[in-house]
Amino acid sequence: MADVLIRPESPADRRGIDVVNISAFGEEDEARLVAALRNTPAYVPELALVAENRWRILGHLMMLAARLERRSGTIGMVALAPMAVLPSYSHRGIGSELVASALQRAGERGFPAVVVAGYPGYYSRFGFEPAHLKGVTCDLPVASEAVLVYGLKQGVFDEGGRILYPPLFRRFYEKSH
Repeated sequence: MADVLIRPESPADRRGIDVVNISAFGEEDEARLVAALRNTPAYVPELALVAENRWRILGHLMMLAARLERRSGTIGMVALAPMAVLPSYSHRGIGSELVASALQRAGERGFPAVVVAGYPGYYSRFGFEPAHLKGVTCDLPVASEAVLVYGLKQGVFDEGGRILYPPLFRRFYEKSH
């Protein structure tokens, strides 16, 4: 979509972000989760992005600090979640712009990898791969096919491992799924 600005969220955006999440998910749970995640160590402010057009928030994406436990030790990484776009603006490339920008920004900040629990058909177009093919699992109660990883540094998944999501996100996911 033309004239969409992707930028880090600001406190002034919070009501618009709530509207996006409530509209996209049809309930307030995701909006509450986003608000709660901002008050945890997992919150990475520069990777909480909005898609804006003419001062209106059309989409939102967060990346959260996560960990990859491997035989040689634990490393930090990020988890992409949650992401939402106003339903009236879906299928216009806004989500794709958010994901592409988030991946670029995560790489620029030195994160070695990204995980997402989502739709393989959607995320594979950005280069995400099934985690189980890399010998990687995660601590969310999801089908292994839904866990996808994206290496920002070569060899990050060579040892396989287990991804640990932030505790608040994991509890929310366990309760809602």
